[in-house]
Amino acid sequence: MMPDVLSVTILERLMGRLVAAVCLSVLSSPFALLAAEQPIDAANSTITIHVGKSGLFSAAGHEHQVSAPIEQGAIDDSAPGHIWFTVQAARLKVMPEPDVAKVQSTMQTDVLESERYPDIKFESTLVRSRGENQWVVTGNLTLHGTTNKVTINVSKANGAYAGEARIKQTQFGIKPVSVAGGTVKVKDELQVAFVIRAK
Repeated sequence: MMPDVLSVTILERLMGRLVAAVCLSVLSSPFALLAAEQPIDAANSTITIHVGKSGLFSAAGHEHQVSAPIEQGAIDDSAPGHIWFTVQAARLKVMPEPDVAKVQSTMQTDVLESERYPDIKFESTLVRSRGENQWVVTGNLTLHGTTNKVTINVSKANGAYAGEARIKQTQFGIKPVSVAGGTVKVKDELQVAFVIRAK
């Protein structure tokens, strides 16, 4: 018995819509997960930013440590390699120190302007091996609405990817904070250390 032509046509249209819906839902995510990528375990990964000080009376100021929790991301250490992740600027948190509430407020409103620039993103563009479980990762970092290339040395040990990067605030349109007429000010260069684990 031949199938009804109209029924076949309707079924084909329904299947086509289903496939299109699935593709759209995947591609509409900030970054589509590739087959070899593993999601980042955000709960067990850390990004810590060290903010130094300078100026004539820098001894009177405080250096700061800032935690930047990862919102989402994925990593693939098979050739050619790839990593991406996002951080919500509003979730950056100054670690306990004197005047922490004031420092936190200044960071969010005057430095990050997190309401205007809510997303911090990184995506690799090139991953080069420099030995067993070691890589040089080049990628685009978007911060404060500006995107610049950064290069990071990454190593893997005990299932975690670790490394450190140095970035300058002024390259991202951020003016380093200064007080007391500039006699105490934050260094332009920030040290960013990370330990990232995949699920």
